[in-house]
Amino acid sequence: MLDIKLIRENPDLVRVNLEKRGNPENLLMLDELITLDKQWRLNLTNLNDLRHARKTITIEIATLKKTGQDAKAQFEKAKEIDIKITCIEKQVTQEEAKERHLLLSLPNMLEPTVPLGKDDHENVQVKTWGKIPTFSFQVKNHIDLANDLGIIDVERAGKVSGARFFFLKNQLVLLDLALMNFAMHELSKKGYVAIEPPFMMKKDAYEGVTSLADFADVLYKIESEDLYMIATSEHPMAAMYMNEVIKETDLPLKFAGLSACFRKEAGVHGKDSRGIFRTHQFNKIEQFVFCKPEDSVRLHEELLVNAEDLLQKLELPYRVVNVCTGDIGTVAAKKYDIEAWMPAQNDYREVVSCSNCTDYQARRLGIRYREKEGAPPKGFLHTLNSTAIATGRTLVALLENNQNEDGSINVPKVLRKYVGDFEKIDKNQ
Repeated sequence: MLDIKLIRENPDLVRVNLEKRGNPENLLMLDELITLDKQWRLNLTNLNDLRHARKTITIEIATLKKTGQDAKAQFEKAKEIDIKITCIEKQVTQEEAKERHLLLSLPNMLEPTVPLGKDDHENVQVKTWGKIPTFSFQVKNHIDLANDLGIIDVERAGKVSGARFFFLKNQLVLLDLALMNFAMHELSKKGYVAIEPPFMMKKDAYEGVTSLADFADVLYKIESEDLYMIATSEHPMAAMYMNEVIKETDLPLKFAGLSACFRKEAGVHGKDSRGIFRTHQFNKIEQFVFCKPEDSVRLHEELLVNAEDLLQKLELPYRVVNVCTGDIGTVAAKKYDIEAWMPAQNDYREVVSCSNCTDYQARRLGIRYREKEGAPPKGFLHTLNSTAIATGRTLVALLENNQNEDGSINVPKVLRKYVGDFEKIDKNQ
């Protein structure tokens, strides 16, 4: 959520920043908010004046009654003031609710280093790592490889749960667990606190983390309950300290969240529908940080390095892109994506999203920091998040990049101790 003081004091700065996103609706909301805020402040001033007048006339009535004088005129005047107060209080309440809705709907201010662009085709490549593998045989996609090895069953999952679900089997289950164990151990060594969050969140907590309107095509709502299935562990970790004030000496707080993630993936029918690249349920290790504002740029780069380090140890070729203004989404001020090489698609595809959300989430959630216990809050802190390992998409890359001509799959060296020391997945196991 943006700071209303910034909008009041420098609306042109906000307008120019919002224009970069290329969405006219943002500018219309900003104009509506500015007009509404002026009206709200005027009504609030009038309301306070009326309350002062009501207090004054109450004193007059008491004085007149005490001295035995007629206070009928003052009583009538007090009734008129009460009617006006009731009317304006209703307006102020409605305006406050509308103003908060608009503030929650406006996207974050973009960092100056975010490139201009209309969509993901205009994201800017920052770096590449690793050698793209060459094969002396016709490569297979991950789902054909897994089906031939008997380590996945999508057809029966469809019978049980519908499209975009899957049963992992045998060695692929162990590989999925190995990826999570590997990521958790690596992040724990770097001082990240392991977290397994609730897999469901209440509406008020979710609205603090992100715009529910933006996530309408993503989130699963529990029927007749004030609960949503989480789309990522970032969301419950962000809300963990809602309405709290954290001591400055405790910052930064660094977490590694392990969870299943649940997403409708509405609006992507026909896209990545075969296989496990885009599914309704998958496992993920997520990095999350609360920090002082002056540290967020540095820590954003740290999260990126952590994610790169995992992919490098898995020996997966990838590239890093600086996500452009038309693709960045509502919450982030700056975002990097890491895209791993997918041989069957002959292209890079996203496996990591790494965002600096500045004070946008903390302001929505009411999370502030202070110098020491008992001291007044200094302001809102900053939040950052990044995928460490999303097992589904990472499994796609591992299967395709490590395939052999006979259909077997080499297990990356770094994962072998987590899977029971087998080096290869083949039909003979």
